[in-house]
Amino acid sequence: MSHISKIELVVNDLAALKEACQNLGFEFREGQRSYAWYGKWVGRFELPEGLPEIDLGKCDHAIRIPGASYEIGILKKDQNYLLLWDEWDKGGLRAKLGHNAGILKQAYALSRVKREARKKNYRFAQKKIPNGIRLVLTA
Repeated sequence: MSHISKIELVVNDLAALKEACQNLGFEFREGQRSYAWYGKWVGRFELPEGLPEIDLGKCDHAIRIPGASYEIGILKKDQNYLLLWDEWDKGGLRAKLGHNAGILKQAYALSRVKREARKKNYRFAQKKIPNGIRLVLTA
């Protein structure tokens, strides 16, 4: 059963997303025009806002995650990118990314902050803590 969802994340820095994927061991597939999913819409759930059924499976780039049979589609929308995935990949995407792709969200946020810190010549220290990562910036 297919259930295409939008990962609730504002992605406006594609380089930070690529870096996050690399840090997680995911493959960023630049220019890939479709992503792996169930392949047909079964109509039980609402489509992500602004995404017509005919555009399901289409993207501008994709993310391949080792061990998952489906992929994440990256679709440019205005100045940002939407991340689309089929959550029904049993044992695949959800297992690798956590609830609503929390692992990818955290990695993207970390890459984004580090990139901005480098631009401003800040130093940073990163430490893993029980519920995530602590990042300390110093001027």
